[in-house]
Amino acid sequence: MRLARHGTPGAETPLISGPDGVWRDLRPVVDDLTPAALAAAPASGWAGIDLDALPVVERPGRFGPPLAGIGKIVCVGLNYRQHAAETGAAVPDEPIVFMKASDTVVGPDDRVLIPRGSVKTDYEVELAVVIGREARYLPDTAAAAACVAGYAISNDVSEREFQLERGGQWDKGKNCETFNPLGPWLLTADEVPDPQALGLRLSVNGEPRQSGHTSDMVFGVFELVRYLSRFMVLRPGDVINTGTPAGVALGLPGTPYLRAGDVVDVEIDGLGRQRQTFEEA
Repeated sequence: MRLARHGTPGAETPLISGPDGVWRDLRPVVDDLTPAALAAAPASGWAGIDLDALPVVERPGRFGPPLAGIGKIVCVGLNYRQHAAETGAAVPDEPIVFMKASDTVVGPDDRVLIPRGSVKTDYEVELAVVIGREARYLPDTAAAAACVAGYAISNDVSEREFQLERGGQWDKGKNCETFNPLGPWLLTADEVPDPQALGLRLSVNGEPRQSGHTSDMVFGVFELVRYLSRFMVLRPGDVINTGTPAGVALGLPGTPYLRAGDVVDVEIDGLGRQRQTFEEA
């Protein structure tokens, strides 16, 4: 199933789409797609819903983030071997973890603001993992897999000067407003038999920049969930940005960083597409 939310910012309503690709109004089942809704999903899963009983939405409006009330966003750095190589960094022995505030999240096609004074705003296509069950001291990756509600596209927008040249931790370059477009939909976990078998692509103004594959991850999706559960409790509605493949501007000498007017297209197999136009803040 595909789960989504559409409408004006702050007033989105939930949608569901099954194998026929038709979007239907999910409000007869849940008021909105929230962490509580994920935790209270039907015993048979979302696939057990009688889609024919739901109203058809002929032309969905703007797609917002596929989940309201996101708890925390946990990000993983240097988690693709080729990306580590292009930045001159060693492949990490353990996941590099940092946090991103939930208020950075915007819809998949919403405008993204380049911070005032920025000269190195960068893009990062990432597979986002959405947690559906509490994950606490998980014993193995099988237990971790059972805690995943689904997957979405994330663009982990970053300001590299703020991140790497201004001292302190990475947070300053990761938490600028609008820096986490998410969606257009959440594809439920049962529809993704192997999250390490997905292609990721990103282009800037029609020029391909990133073309990677989740098989290049240093730490796979379920290992990340298991690992993170040793350091923090993952709860329904938490999101994990699992890292980006090679091709970011930081790793390509001479490649321009993003400026106002640039259009970024982002795609992951089965998870749809995003398109953002970048503007000055």
